[in-house]
Amino acid sequence: QVQLVESGGGLVQAGGSLRLSCAASGRTFSSYAMGWFRQAPGKEREFVAAIDWSGGRLYYADSVKGRFTISRDNAKNTVYLQMNSLKPEDTAVYYCAAATRGTLTVVGASSGRWYNYWGPGTQVTVSS
Repeated sequence: QVQLVESGGGLVQAGGSLRLSCAASGRTFSSYAMGWFRQAPGKEREFVAAIDWSGGRLYYADSVKGRFTISRDNAKNTVYLQMNSLKPEDTAVYYCAAATRGTLTVVGASSGRWYNYWGPGTQVTVSS
């Protein structure tokens, strides 16, 4: 069993930055692929970014490409999402997810069904 806990959310003005963290329990974090998803009020959950077990393959949604960066520190069992140039449309609850399959495919990375464990989420609000 893996437990994920997100942190770093909050209220920020448009154009600002936030860094989300997701701390994972367990000894096998380094073998998992990790992803970030978000869900805005009244909308479906959507893919944001993903990283494979090694950190060598990264995937981003077109809406965040060039503004967000996903990274991981396997020594700290933590995955990060650096969010820059935030826009009001980035407002959502952000969820961290872990996939026991450490590798990612282009389709799998963005599919919620690829992931086995989910965190409770952290709220990000971007004011205009």
